[in-house]
Amino acid sequence: MLRSRTGFWSVWQSEVISNQQPSQFLIMTNSIVRFLNIFMAALVAGAIFGIWIGYNPASLSATAYLEQQQNAIRSLNVLMPILGAITILLTLLSAYLQRKSRAVFISLLVAAAFFIISGLVTRLGNQPINAIVIKWQADSIPAEWTELRDQWWQFHILRALSSLVGLALVIWTSIRKD
Repeated sequence: MLRSRTGFWSVWQSEVISNQQPSQFLIMTNSIVRFLNIFMAALVAGAIFGIWIGYNPASLSATAYLEQQQNAIRSLNVLMPILGAITILLTLLSAYLQRKSRAVFISLLVAAAFFIISGLVTRLGNQPINAIVIKWQADSIPAEWTELRDQWWQFHILRALSSLVGLALVIWTSIRKD
């Protein structure tokens, strides 16, 4: 069969670019990308939402905050941006694959924009604060630690809302009736 000789990518490219009726191959590719998009968006938004709901640091002592925050930084500071980038790429790929439906295409581009906003808030807001907090020692926490804690929390709420809107749009595009 021609597909086995030409390879996955050339078949995918020829079928995606053409304006013919979608083949089983393209339908399956679209379904897999949509599933992965929902899955990754749910992982990212869910992790951020879980922190928002279960980890308000306002009532923590300085040492409890430091221990918890440094543990979170070590655990998530590399992983979450990678998952976020994968989510953005899958959302853009899903938009491209579904570009014939204007409503879905635009909704997925908007979803990607919300995921990008969440990533930018993380990179420009939360991570600079993380870089400061990770260097603190329990016996020498700065007097103004609550100011940085509160700034970090406001950035976190913003990225949580942004990622949840992105997730809602990704889900909506998958469950809507054509």
